[in-house]
Amino acid sequence: MGIKRLNPITPGQRFRVANTYDELTTSTPEKSLLAPMKRSGGRNNQGRMTTRNIGGGHKRRYRVIDFKRNKAGKAEVMSVEYDPNRSAFISLLKYEDGEKRYIVAPVGIEVGQIVESGSGVSPEIGNCMPLAEMPLGSIIHNIEMQPGKGAEICRSAGTSAQLLARDGKYAIIKMPSGETRMILVTCIATIGTVSNPDHSLVRLGKAGRNRWLGRRPRVRPAAMNPVDHPQGGGEGRNKGGQARSRNGVYSKGLKTRDINKHSSRLIIERKKKK
Repeated sequence: MGIKRLNPITPGQRFRVANTYDELTTSTPEKSLLAPMKRSGGRNNQGRMTTRNIGGGHKRRYRVIDFKRNKAGKAEVMSVEYDPNRSAFISLLKYEDGEKRYIVAPVGIEVGQIVESGSGVSPEIGNCMPLAEMPLGSIIHNIEMQPGKGAEICRSAGTSAQLLARDGKYAIIKMPSGETRMILVTCIATIGTVSNPDHSLVRLGKAGRNRWLGRRPRVRPAAMNPVDHPQGGGEGRNKGGQARSRNGVYSKGLKTRDINKHSSRLIIERKKKK
């Protein structure tokens, strides 16, 4: 994986930092694993805008990803592909019976590699197994929070967690945020780090590139009028007090997690404050 700086032969390329996509092996997705995606443009069923800054964008089709990895047996990696719906790359697996499935590609996965899922498999990159069978200290991604529900944690580009210990029916996991929490050892996870780790270094370079992604321009709250936002108005540039939303809810520092949430008992150490 690498990034490249483009020669500024146009204004839009002057500040652009682009992905080289060296790992990708094909540009054609598996047709049987595609699903349609309908765009709302931020409008509801009455045509009224209910979510701002959404609209336009290039047409996409959804790639059906296997987050459950519930098919036992060996599978060959057929390709590493780009997915327009997520920051990570995806890999196409072909099982011995001919079935094909997409998974989130880990760093280091290669075409022709054999990956497995289920109980009793070796802890190698791309293999999926229960937390109860993983060696302590393993770097993992695509982690379930409830057995059989499918992976919910560490799915975006470059993320990973670490298996620190096991205590009875729980495994202790260190999250990318720095939080340490317990997860049932019957939950599954995949060995390795999610692909495309340099995704955070990419710079789009121009506003039009954001429009291709379906993002419309966003007006800064301080540039609005008082009728439109709590931070709007004033002569010149005013800070407008503590940052908040259009409805007056604080957007920095306000705790939104329910203090009586059932899963709070599973959190050993909270994530680090910035």
